[in-house]
Amino acid sequence: MTSVFSADGKNIPCTVIEAGPCVVTQVKTVEKDGYAALQLGFGEAKEKRTSKPMMGTFKKAGTTPKQHLAEFKFDEEHNLGDTITVDLFSETDFVDIVGTSKGKGFQGVVKRHGFGGVGQSTHGQDDRARKPGSIGACSYPAKVFKGMRMGGHMGNERVTTQNLRVIKVIPESNLIIVKGSVAGYNGSTVLIKK
Repeated sequence: MTSVFSADGKNIPCTVIEAGPCVVTQVKTVEKDGYAALQLGFGEAKEKRTSKPMMGTFKKAGTTPKQHLAEFKFDEEHNLGDTITVDLFSETDFVDIVGTSKGKGFQGVVKRHGFGGVGQSTHGQDDRARKPGSIGACSYPAKVFKGMRMGGHMGNERVTTQNLRVIKVIPESNLIIVKGSVAGYNGSTVLIKK
């Protein structure tokens, strides 16, 4: 993340995303595939790390192997091998961005669910600093209910951030600047939906 100043002098937190150029590697049609969509490829991949069926797809499109592939529905018509750039976006658009959140491994209830810990002794907490406290019921139902908030794996999930305003589009560098934060680490791959 970074920040930019608006025309009236406000400091706006924003994220800079490299959005292209993306190559149309496959055109899906209703007659052949049952639905209409475009498969876009982004980032360069090594030929020796690309499977033979995928190499055939890339050769049909007349492009080098791509690292990331994703399907999108488009209103406009595009042909195989066309390049889609950030010119698709304008500074008045709102976009949804899908990313994978940072993985945090196994975390306890204080970090994962916001339990109070020793300072705000809640949830059956007594003298242990960051433990969950009482989780069970009595002799009836004699079990722990499903969905009980406990420690466990946190992060590394698909997260969609909706309605981020496009602040600036820089076509010569294929950059798009959106207001707010986006899920994922620096350098991760995200999907931008208009």
